[in-house]
Amino acid sequence: MNWNMWIRQIHRWLSIAFTVTVIANFVTMGLGEPPVWVVYSPLLPLFLLLFTGLYMFMLPYAMKWRGGRPTAAMK
Repeated sequence: MNWNMWIRQIHRWLSIAFTVTVIANFVTMGLGEPPVWVVYSPLLPLFLLLFTGLYMFMLPYAMKWRGGRPTAAMK
């Protein structure tokens, strides 16, 4: 598995973790005043999603700048 496939897989798992933390956040808010760590728990996966998403967004442009052919994972 190449580097781009690892980033894509990490991005998928981070999206699952982010979704779970947001759902947990809404559930705890429905039960009353949530602890601070529950409120801020979606931020870590969100920031990691930002970086992996920006990396994947820039891949086609980086390939153009380097003059390479796109790989099968980028099509």
